[in-house]
Amino acid sequence: MMRQLFDVVNQAIEEQVHQAVRRCYFSQRTEEAYSYWIRQFIDFNGKRHPASLGEAEVTAFLNDLAARRKVAAATQNQALSALLFLYKEVLGRELAWLDGLQRAARRPRRPAVLTRAEIGKLFAQLQGTRWLLASLLYGAGLRVMECLRLRVNLTFSQPDASTPVADWTRRTSAAAARDRAEGVCRRAVSCGRRS
Repeated sequence: MMRQLFDVVNQAIEEQVHQAVRRCYFSQRTEEAYSYWIRQFIDFNGKRHPASLGEAEVTAFLNDLAARRKVAAATQNQALSALLFLYKEVLGRELAWLDGLQRAARRPRRPAVLTRAEIGKLFAQLQGTRWLLASLLYGAGLRVMECLRLRVNLTFSQPDASTPVADWTRRTSAAAARDRAEGVCRRAVSCGRRS
């Protein structure tokens, strides 16, 4: 009986979170992450409703993430953001400052940078869709999910009397599109290093 009651409350909270995320125009991935951390928070606190919990329970949960689970600092920050969103946007309640919050240690990270020659070799190994995706990721600075969800609207107009047929076919051919994309990629590679 208690489990069924919890499931009903949990579903109601998840629906409220879903509506609040949509209202704030957050991405689907953000909604998934926030829902996950809110469920973890509720489970951590004995499946009690978040409205009956406060700053002490939020602090205890976040400290548990840092101390016992040893999560990365970014993960702890994501959980904190999810809980702040829950209390502010869903429950309509501000949390006071979380005293005694242990921050997860940030590990130093050095970015991997490829040379122009290495980038050229990498792109030479790719073909078709993989080449196009890699070019967009590198040249336009897109994230993976942004690139995968990218919608392209290609509209080819019919040739009219003023446009020679040869020019029209050249401009709309797949080879010309690839050449233009390669030009974008070459410019991105050449812009990667300052003189």
